[in-house]
Amino acid sequence: MTATANIPPPERRRAATNSDATYGWVARSFHWTIAVLILTALVLGKLAHDAPYATDAELARKAFLFSFHKTTGVTIFFVALARILWAMTQPHPRPLHGGAEAFLASIVHWLLYGSLVLVPALGWAEHAATSGFAPIWWPFGQSLPFVPQDADLAARLAVLHTTFVKVLVGALVLHVAGTVKHVVIDRDDTFGRMWRGTRPARLAAAKGHGVPAIAAVAVWGATLIVGLNLAPEGSAVIASTAAVEAEGTSNWTVTEGTLSITVTQMGSAVTGSFADWDAAIDFDETPREDGTLGAVEVSIATGSLALGSVSQQATGEEFLASGAFPTARFTGVIREAEVGYVADGAVTIRGAEVPVVLPFDLDIDGDRAVMAGQIALDRRDYAMGESYPDESNVGFGVTVNVALEADRGADG
Repeated sequence: MTATANIPPPERRRAATNSDATYGWVARSFHWTIAVLILTALVLGKLAHDAPYATDAELARKAFLFSFHKTTGVTIFFVALARILWAMTQPHPRPLHGGAEAFLASIVHWLLYGSLVLVPALGWAEHAATSGFAPIWWPFGQSLPFVPQDADLAARLAVLHTTFVKVLVGALVLHVAGTVKHVVIDRDDTFGRMWRGTRPARLAAAKGHGVPAIAAVAVWGATLIVGLNLAPEGSAVIASTAAVEAEGTSNWTVTEGTLSITVTQMGSAVTGSFADWDAAIDFDETPREDGTLGAVEVSIATGSLALGSVSQQATGEEFLASGAFPTARFTGVIREAEVGYVADGAVTIRGAEVPVVLPFDLDIDGDRAVMAGQIALDRRDYAMGESYPDESNVGFGVTVNVALEADRGADG
């Protein structure tokens, strides 16, 4: 035994460091702090996931719960790292029991240590990959190095986070069950030395941690494989929709492009894009008899919107109502402007047609054209988000950006 193990109990309990018999107050503080944080995070996660968001007040509450959950998770991550670093500098108290029980307990401890880092790390990475509401409450930003904002990546990380949570919960259940056994059946000092720093009367022989650590790594590896197999293929947030097709006359064929929107959610900008849309462009550089340069029609499958963590909300009945109104449209005539061009027409969403003017830049090189434009819409013009009467949770403005490349020639 070490010298600290022979210190009388009252003095020992005030010691900061561990001995081979019991835990110092630093290790005990880490243990109980993390225990409270884990329970808090699990409860908050369940409440946040199940919370409705049909009204302004409900959305605010759901966002609060998710932010509380995420902030608690990040706190667990850093406290767990500190605990692990502290444990690496300390002797590990010998078990009170040997054999298979000590071996299984060591595996569970390894699972807990690793899960306390892996679970919040995966949740944090999911948050960084998702554009949406419910920020982490701290001043250091919401992004992570090497983690791009990507809907597919966020969906995969969400599945992995949930899968590893199950391992954490399983390890916690085993840990608590073992503690209850020691208190009720064995009536030993296992709980006492973590609660008060009690020095046990008897100790078993010290055991190596190599094999239990390998076993824990095997469990994490199996969990990773399961999580990756459960993760969705392709964008999980894009609803299944029939391909849309613009019906107007076209003498240009769109070869590639993006149609995106930016909204304000909980004071933060959230950008997403429509995966399914089509444009019919009838355009000539020379003005026609009516003074226009042609016309354009764009058809958009509203259910194909991927808008980070609020995709389901955005395509639901309160906003785009994709079930009842699967297609949105923009139609307009093209004119020259003092700078660039404009498409003067209307946007139809949810059956409401609102006049708009889309200014855009156009660069034509032979039979190749590159176009980029932007318009600002107001959700109130389309009776969207009526349960959100102000901008405290959902902004009124919606910025629409379109960028495309097209080749001259009828698309048939």
